[in-house]
Amino acid sequence: MSPALSLLDRSRTRVGEPDAAALIGTVERAVRAERLGFERFWVAEHHGVPGIAGAAPAVLLAAIAGRTTSIRLGSAGVMLPHHQPLVVAEQFATLSAFAPGRIDLGLGRSPGFTAPVRQALRSTGEPDFAHDLTELRAFLAGSAPITAHPRPAAAVPVYVLATGSGLTVAAELGLPVIVGGPLLGVAGDPEPGLAALADYRRTYRPSEEAPEPRVAISLDVLVADTSGEAADLLLPEAWAMAQARTTGVFPPLEPVAGIRARTLTPRQQSYVDQTAAAAIAGTPAQVGSRLAELLDRTGAAELVASSSTHDRTALAASDAALAALLGAPRTAH
Repeated sequence: MSPALSLLDRSRTRVGEPDAAALIGTVERAVRAERLGFERFWVAEHHGVPGIAGAAPAVLLAAIAGRTTSIRLGSAGVMLPHHQPLVVAEQFATLSAFAPGRIDLGLGRSPGFTAPVRQALRSTGEPDFAHDLTELRAFLAGSAPITAHPRPAAAVPVYVLATGSGLTVAAELGLPVIVGGPLLGVAGDPEPGLAALADYRRTYRPSEEAPEPRVAISLDVLVADTSGEAADLLLPEAWAMAQARTTGVFPPLEPVAGIRARTLTPRQQSYVDQTAAAAIAGTPAQVGSRLAELLDRTGAAELVASSSTHDRTALAASDAALAALLGAPRTAH
């Protein structure tokens, strides 16, 4: 069976634009994704990050649900340490009333990037992610000591954003996972990631919601007519990552011309190169070949393209090329 094809949009801000433009751009991108035949459209949760306007997944998904009719919509994810499980269950049950059968709840465990953010979120101590996940699922299922309202209009599948120990939790609870970054081994040794995925599948405890283990992989995927154009698409995100690692601030996306005019330090260039190596960018033939190898190696059931670039028109063209390349198949969930 061909893998499902999804987009993850973090509502990346652009230099010189208000944050609202990023959120409006996310909604418009979701509308295009539905038209192109993508399986799912994911949004994310970040706090206090200048380069990301996506802070409230449930609110943003409600806006997207109002503009779409068939594409599945999910969070990748809601950071559970920031919220009470009951509140998250209520939010996503409410979303299911507006888009029944189209809502997916991806959950992560990041406590926040910086100490001020963690303080503002009232993050104290080490959260018990497995316990909170279990409690949240009970609220959605109607098996908790209190009954959460509204009741979901349809089942809300739960996913785990998994890195390392998150895979163990997902296997124990019988939940599908979304993995990315070093676990995929795109820019390094793939063996540790493959071993972790094998352990997840081997130790998986079937649940009523997910009888079989399921892996989705997430990474930057950008398609252009030439390799040079694809490298330009990738550069704004790579430069933002380099700035984050050298200054501690993840900034809005900048135009390619302005970045090319800069003289990068060796350390900045190294970080740019690392981000580029961890992505898949190129012509349709190049991207198709690399994706086929990655999907075969990981046995993934879904590709989540988390791409971003400064030029929204170029990003829309890349999305269309990716959908055409993989056929944007709609599959079972």
